[in-house]
Amino acid sequence: MKAAPRPCSIADTLALVGEKYSLLVLREVSLGVRRFDRIARNTGAPRDILTTRLKRLVEAGVLEKVQYSERPQRFEYRATTAGEELGPVLMTLMAWGDRHLNADDRPVVLEHRCGEVLTPRIVCAHCGDEADRDSLTADVRAPGWTAAGPTTPREA
Repeated sequence: MKAAPRPCSIADTLALVGEKYSLLVLREVSLGVRRFDRIARNTGAPRDILTTRLKRLVEAGVLEKVQYSERPQRFEYRATTAGEELGPVLMTLMAWGDRHLNADDRPVVLEHRCGEVLTPRIVCAHCGDEADRDSLTADVRAPGWTAAGPTTPREA
């Protein structure tokens, strides 16, 4: 019997948005691209797969499907509050890619309203200090688990 993996919000989130094209759909919606054909074109997603991803994101409450034409009946996709809250995830993924994959040729640059190129940071909402690896401690609350793994041996 296979051991159960660590309970984790990252794993739960990846189960929803970690599928190929899901984050790219959210990228397009955040850039204002809301219609199926344009999302398909800009992501390169096959239409059947894109349909499945959009349906799942709508069912999960990340996107909403809004009718914009009655004849012919047509819909567009808009981010819900939950979808908008994934914006910082997209920004930090993009910043990582800019630093480690596209340092010499950044395909898109986000400018902040101050006029400077955005460099996203994660800060503590309580004290305002930057949240980095050295400033964080994991408080594992899942029963039977510690930061190192399960507290009791499990079958492999």
